[in-house]
Amino acid sequence: MAQERVVVIGAGVGGLAAALGLAAAGLPVTLLEAAPAPGGKMRRVPAGPLSVEAGPTVFTMRWVFEEIFSEAGADLAARVRLSPASILARHAWSGSEHLDLFADPARSEAAIADFAGPREADGFRRFRTRAAEIYRTLEGPFIRDFRPTPVDLAMRVGPWGLGGLWRIQPFVTLWTALCDTFRDPRLRQLFGRYATYCGSSPFSAPATLMLVAHVELDGVWTIEGGLSRLAAALADLAAERGAMIRYGARVRGIVVEGGRVAGVDLDDGERLPATRVVANADVAALAAGLFGTPAARAVDPVPAAERSLSAITFALAGRPAGFPLVRHNVFFSDDYAREFAELAHGPPRDPTVYICAQERSDEAAAPAGPEPLLCLVNAPARDGPTDPEEIARCHATMTRRLSACGLTLTEEARTTTTPEDFARLFPATGGALYGRASHGWMASFRRPGARTRLPGLYLAGGSVHPGPGVPMAAQSGRLAAASILQDLASTRPSPRAATRGGTSTG
Repeated sequence: MAQERVVVIGAGVGGLAAALGLAAAGLPVTLLEAAPAPGGKMRRVPAGPLSVEAGPTVFTMRWVFEEIFSEAGADLAARVRLSPASILARHAWSGSEHLDLFADPARSEAAIADFAGPREADGFRRFRTRAAEIYRTLEGPFIRDFRPTPVDLAMRVGPWGLGGLWRIQPFVTLWTALCDTFRDPRLRQLFGRYATYCGSSPFSAPATLMLVAHVELDGVWTIEGGLSRLAAALADLAAERGAMIRYGARVRGIVVEGGRVAGVDLDDGERLPATRVVANADVAALAAGLFGTPAARAVDPVPAAERSLSAITFALAGRPAGFPLVRHNVFFSDDYAREFAELAHGPPRDPTVYICAQERSDEAAAPAGPEPLLCLVNAPARDGPTDPEEIARCHATMTRRLSACGLTLTEEARTTTTPEDFARLFPATGGALYGRASHGWMASFRRPGARTRLPGLYLAGGSVHPGPGVPMAAQSGRLAAASILQDLASTRPSPRAATRGGTSTG
């Protein structure tokens, strides 16, 4: 093990988890990040005098990070300040149609009954049961395990689990399943929106994405300082365990000698030798040859037509009025089917808008003065420049949607991020934020696993197994580290290995 040298490319959450796990296991690890700070998509941007969290804002699946920290001999709660949210999100369709979901299921059921009637509250109970069953079925053999094929998954759940595997309805779309559960179209919208957590459409995504609803309904936490603070805590712990972290270090290519990884070349001409490389970059960047031809041959490209959604975000120093914002707020369009049909071509004419009021807690009073707000509208991923007039129209349609729900925003400063900007931050993606869209029952199996066709090259991040989102991307880093440790321990790696502390195979 002393002769091994690992380089991790990218300090997104997947790269951070991989570097931490390997360093804690005693391997020499160098983590390279082109940006001046860790986090990748977990980043902050300025908006006038304020700093706004401009990446992921919802923290779920706390157990993933508790295990990551525990495996490295640390305690998550001692490193970041976490607070449970009692209101998961506030939803609005008009000035008079508001619905909160709560961490307490009984409160959510009562709120849904008041909002849409007792039958829909019963539908919510059935929905929660099905979402929990999907999650239980997939957590061990899919989320925690190395990338399975459909046959692998069926074998791993075993004969007693096949009934559960069939009941999760992998061949039914999420929207169809929601139509079977709810009569009220507003509730179909609310729970269909969980598909966008994977950058996908509820009209094309499989019903298995109900598991996203389960992990949110199972608990949402806020982190003091935002998710960028979590990235900093991971980086600090990795450094304490021996990882060397270099910021402002842009990788030009992955060096291959004798048919396997031998190191990485930096833009400044420096070459770092390595026996193993973990690429915490979008698979599209490798496939496009941005790390060299051998690395490009190691992965399959993601067709442009199969990219996930992008977004247009407005990071504001703003003064909201007329609507009682909580931390997480969603303002729904009038016609969800039309909205997603229009997303094939550009920002919709009547978009659903998400707003994270980052200094709000459940029922706290509004902060004095302007507050940091992140407003997000879904947009298609695509190559090429963004039309400024299109962005202006998007801002105007967003403002109309918020106004229809009773919210007025007075902006004192604004920083806009477009799909073109995201493509610049994450090259070769067209701005897609989640890798391949989760459309069709096979989509999850098309994501690559940690190992590649190039010996010594491993993958981590939201574009690989087990999928997008902060906890899933972190889990991918754990699986990359587990793959390396397993490959070092045996010349015949077994896909049923496990990392310390809970990456089990079920």
